Amino acid sequence: MMEIEYWWLLALPLFFALGWLAARVDIRQLLLESRALPRSYFKGLNFLLNEQPDKAIEAFIEVVKVDPQTIELHFALGGLFRRRGEVERAIRMHQNLVERPDLAAEQKLAALFELAQDYFKAGLLDRAEELFAKLETTAYAEQALRFLLEIYEQEKDWHKAIVIAGKLETVTGRSHQKEIANFCCELAINEMMHSRPDSARPHLAQALAHHRLCVRANMLLGDLEAAAGRPEAATEAWKRIESQNPHYLALVAERLYGAFKQRGMVEAGVNLLRGYLSKYPSLDLVNVVFQGTLESKGPEPAYQLVRDELRRMPTLLGLDKLLEAQLLDAPLDRRRDLELVKQLVNQHTRGLTLYKCDNCGFRARQYYWHCPACAAWETYSPRRTEEAKLPA
Repeated sequence: MMEIEYWWLLALPLFFALGWLAARVDIRQLLLESRALPRSYFKGLNFLLNEQPDKAIEAFIEVVKVDPQTIELHFALGGLFRRRGEVERAIRMHQNLVERPDLAAEQKLAALFELAQDYFKAGLLDRAEELFAKLETTAYAEQALRFLLEIYEQEKDWHKAIVIAGKLETVTGRSHQKEIANFCCELAINEMMHSRPDSARPHLAQALAHHRLCVRANMLLGDLEAAAGRPEAATEAWKRIESQNPHYLALVAERLYGAFKQRGMVEAGVNLLRGYLSKYPSLDLVNVVFQGTLESKGPEPAYQLVRDELRRMPTLLGLDKLLEAQLLDAPLDRRRDLELVKQLVNQHTRGLTLYKCDNCGFRARQYYWHCPACAAWETYSPRRTEEAKLPA
C-alpha cells in the first residue's frame, strides 16, 4: 500500500507539468487565431452580447468583405437575412457563394439549397423549382422534394405533385397515398368545373386505388351521379362513406336527404339518416333529420327527436335546435320569451359551429380538405368544435 502511494507522489508533478504545457499550447493557439480575425468580428460579437442585432449584422458584413474565406459566416448571414425578410440580401450572399470556384462540392450543394430557399421565400417559384430539381439526387433530396411538393401544391400542378409525392415515398419510406388521393380528387374537381364528368371519373378511381379510405372520392362520385340526374347511384356512392369513416356522413347528410326527396322517398331517407344518427351522433345529422321529420311528420315528432338527442348529447348547439323546434308551434305569449332565450344561446354558439384543424388548430366556418393555414391534407375533423369535445 505504501509503495503505491509513493509512486503516485512521483507521478503527480509529471501530470501537473503536462497540464501546464497543454494549457500553454491552447492559449497560444487561441491568441494566434484571435489575432487572425478582423476587428469587425469582435465588434459584431459585442453588439450581439448587447442585444443590438442590426449593428451586429453590419459588423459581420464588414468581416465578410475583409476576409472572403469566412464561408460559414456567409451561410449564417444569408440564413439570417432570409429569416428577417431581407430576401434580396440573402440571395446576393448565397449567389456569391455558389459562384466561388474554390468552394468544396459539399459546400456548393449547401449554397444551392440555401439559394433555392431564398427564391422560394421571395416567391420566385420557377427559379426555386429549377434549383430544387437539381438537388433531387443529392444529400438534400428529401428537403428538396418537400419544397417541390409545396411549390406544385401552390401552383395547383397536381400531375407534378403526384410524381413528387411518389418520389418522396421512395426516399423516405413513408406513405403519401392520402396526399396522392387528394391530388387525384383535385384533378377530378378541375374536370367537373369544366363540365367534363367523364374525364373526372378516372381520377376518382385512381384516388380510391391509392387510398381506399378516401372519403372525398366517394363524395365527389356521388356529386357526379347527382349532377347526371342519377340520384339512386348518388345515394349508393355517399352510403359507401360509412365503411370508410362514418363521421364524414355528417358532410353528406343533406345531399343524401335531397337525393331521397328527389325520388319521392322522404320517409326512407329520414329513416336511413336516423339510423346513422343513432350510431354516429352528429349535430349536422340532427339538423337534417329534424328538417326531414318536420316535413314528413310535423312539428311534434320533430321536437321529440331534438329533445331526445339533446338528452343523449347535451350541447349548446343542440339546445339552440330545441328552442327552434319549440318556436314552431309555441303560443304567442311564450314566443317572445323563447326568441329571447334563443338569441342569448346564439351569442354563445357562434364559435362552436366551426371546424378545427387537428394539425395546427386553425378554425374555419367551412370544411377544408387542405388546411389554408398549415397546408396539411385531411386534418380537419368533420365534427364541429363543440361536439368534437364529446366522446366519439
